[in-house]
Amino acid sequence: MLTQEQVNFYNENGYLVVDNLISPDSLSSALEAVSELTEGEGTEGNFELEPKDGTVIRRIWSPTKKHTAFWDIAKAPELLDKLSCLIGDNIEFHYSKMNMKGPKVGSIVEWHQDFAFYPHTNSDLLTVLIALDDMKIENGCLKVVPGSHKQGLYDHFRDGFFSGKISEVDESKAVNLEVKAGGAIFLHCLTKHSSEKNTSSQPRRTFLPAYRAADAFPIYFGPHAAHNEPGATLLRGHYPKFARVESGVHQLPLAEKEFGSIYEVQEGAHLNKSIEQMKVSGYAVD
Repeated sequence: MLTQEQVNFYNENGYLVVDNLISPDSLSSALEAVSELTEGEGTEGNFELEPKDGTVIRRIWSPTKKHTAFWDIAKAPELLDKLSCLIGDNIEFHYSKMNMKGPKVGSIVEWHQDFAFYPHTNSDLLTVLIALDDMKIENGCLKVVPGSHKQGLYDHFRDGFFSGKISEVDESKAVNLEVKAGGAIFLHCLTKHSSEKNTSSQPRRTFLPAYRAADAFPIYFGPHAAHNEPGATLLRGHYPKFARVESGVHQLPLAEKEFGSIYEVQEGAHLNKSIEQMKVSGYAVD
């Protein structure tokens, strides 16, 4: 379980670093699983490549669906015990992904809030970023703005379309979260965060299972969000009879074209079209 001090820190700052979240054996199994999913024939559909390189992998899609090592980590009782301290006893697995920052490459992830991509009836959602390699400043560790989860959802739109990033960030308040392999970051869905390019000679592979309180229900079922729902699984507790609804108005992540990952939408899924192009496409232009 988490201590009350840890819970208070998470509630105040919107994140929590936990050392040694997974055992050395689980870490070794996860690294072996990464190799199995990315090497050899028949693995192409498992991942997304860096666009400028074309050979370096930057994301493995839904690793919990592709290898038992990741599902075992995601549903481990020890992890669920900690989650229950933060989002309650009724815990639902939401989705998973693996972010891979290759040596001297590793795509930049610009400032954003996860909640903008999948608005729900309430914000008791979090992602656990489990470090499979040491996460350092040099290889693009996570950066966060402590306490930003209390400020609500910021505008992630540009030119009228969802761009998956925000500009209202006081970077002087940001902190780098360096984590040893096997440790993890518990990240609130409204905490502003980003990461830089990997400038080191070492990889930075991070397994990200995401969770939500069972009474948090999605309010958007667009193509990039709806595909998560068939895999949503109650891991502890029971399904509620009511949805818990927080007040507020949230823009839906409506991009100009479909996108598969945050990298794609931040890199240009919102495409800057001219007014004439927008008229031809049938968009209303004021």
